[in-house]
Amino acid sequence: MASVAAAEGAAAALRSVLSRAQQAAARAGRAPGSVRVVAVSKTKPVPVIRGVYDAGHRCFGENYVQELIDKAPQLPEDIEWHFIGNLQSNKARALLAGVPNLDMVESVDDEKIASRLDRVVADLGRKPLKVLVQVNTSGEESKFGVDPSGCVELAKHVKLNCPNLVFSGLMTIGMLDYSSTPENFKTLANCREGVCKELGIPEEQCELSMGMSADFEQAIEMGSTNVRVGSTIFGAREYPKKN
Repeated sequence: MASVAAAEGAAAALRSVLSRAQQAAARAGRAPGSVRVVAVSKTKPVPVIRGVYDAGHRCFGENYVQELIDKAPQLPEDIEWHFIGNLQSNKARALLAGVPNLDMVESVDDEKIASRLDRVVADLGRKPLKVLVQVNTSGEESKFGVDPSGCVELAKHVKLNCPNLVFSGLMTIGMLDYSSTPENFKTLANCREGVCKELGIPEEQCELSMGMSADFEQAIEMGSTNVRVGSTIFGAREYPKKN
């Protein structure tokens, strides 16, 4: 019964988040459908994720390869999974082979992982994979991501040298308290400007994935097209207790 209550609570919370996201988009003069909400379900059990799915949501995010490989086969195939955690090259094949409905990897932060994903997609014969280039906008050593000064070159590598990947935009993670300052968001928007100019693509074709539970509305108002919301939908994380 606890999981039923949790699923119902998460579904209600999702509706609130979607409404708040639409209102933030409207305040910024953008269309209601201009923002994607990725429901970040890490550490959450399959029945609770299913409750959010049954409420009509289809886009979910996970941070850990093994957790996603375990969960994906237990859930409907029309879910669009986003991988949003740091991805090591030696786990790329397991991720792509184990999750046929993986829609996007949001955390490409160097040429090595981009090239590895490109090769694995080709080897598996699967459709081209959408990727975002992760940018470290806060300058914190604890954060993954390419330095803003290197984002153009990495985006160019994906676009020109990785035919099995679809360069889809840029992603950043907030400060340690998981709330970004406007400067972080502004830095990512500036990166997009440089990338689009260099690649000759319109900014509308370059997504900005920024904003999490604590700051997604501000992120949307500053141009985010993709927000990653976990605890506001699912409640606090449930990490295993250490003995």
